[in-house]
Amino acid sequence: MRILFLGDIVGRTGRAAVQKYLPVLRDSWKLDFVTINAENASSGLGLTGAHAKLLLEAGADCLTLGDHAFDQRDMLTAIEGDRRILRPLNYARAAPGKGARLFDAPGGRKVLVVQVLGQVFMKRPFSDPFSALDAAFKAAPLGSGADAVIVDVHAEASSEKVALGHWSDGRASLVVGTHTHVPTGDAHILDGGTAYMTDAGMCGDYDSVIGMDKVEPLRRFVTGMNKGRFTPAAGPATLSGCFVETDDKTGRATRIVPVRVGGRLQQSGPDPLPGAAP
Repeated sequence: MRILFLGDIVGRTGRAAVQKYLPVLRDSWKLDFVTINAENASSGLGLTGAHAKLLLEAGADCLTLGDHAFDQRDMLTAIEGDRRILRPLNYARAAPGKGARLFDAPGGRKVLVVQVLGQVFMKRPFSDPFSALDAAFKAAPLGSGADAVIVDVHAEASSEKVALGHWSDGRASLVVGTHTHVPTGDAHILDGGTAYMTDAGMCGDYDSVIGMDKVEPLRRFVTGMNKGRFTPAAGPATLSGCFVETDDKTGRATRIVPVRVGGRLQQSGPDPLPGAAP
């Protein structure tokens, strides 16, 4: 199976890049399944139902959220109306929506997508992501209950993401981190066959402070005072994430390649993309 995972979409420019590039990527790279973290897609905080619809129509099969899952109030109802949107599995039990779901893929295959939130350095006391993942893996085991398993670890600490990767090794096709908006250079396959990357990066303008216009973050760092609101940077966005290929017999990864398409960063992907090369 050929899988694409894209990191946090930030604002309008990130949404526009998905609309521009994803249909081309699906065709050019012969993608079977696409998951995108979209929790910053609407004004940099949360996701609206209208923007979720736009991203799904552009070619996403599943949208994951994060600690800002319900910053846009209409997501409280939108997530119940579209099973392709997932909030974190270890969020509050009373929260609407689901944190793990089986999806259909071409050829009658099944893909399990799971999202968990980290606990280290996060503002809210979310429940244990390790036990949450363990239960999800047991409900749809890789190679029998699911042909591929994708885990989005939305967390601040790289050490916690790495630990969750090892915890999942052999039980997931891909464990990839989101939340910190900076793509890491450690894409590799673990001993048990799980593809791993500490952070997928963001789909946003990298001439920014993690996706936000530079002026206000710099003022706060330099002066220690808040003067205005953070607003998403509006320059050309880079789609950042990873491409993973799996063995259909086992569900284990055979290949992982960092993805960077468009915008300012050095371009990367499994195959050339006409019109997107530097």
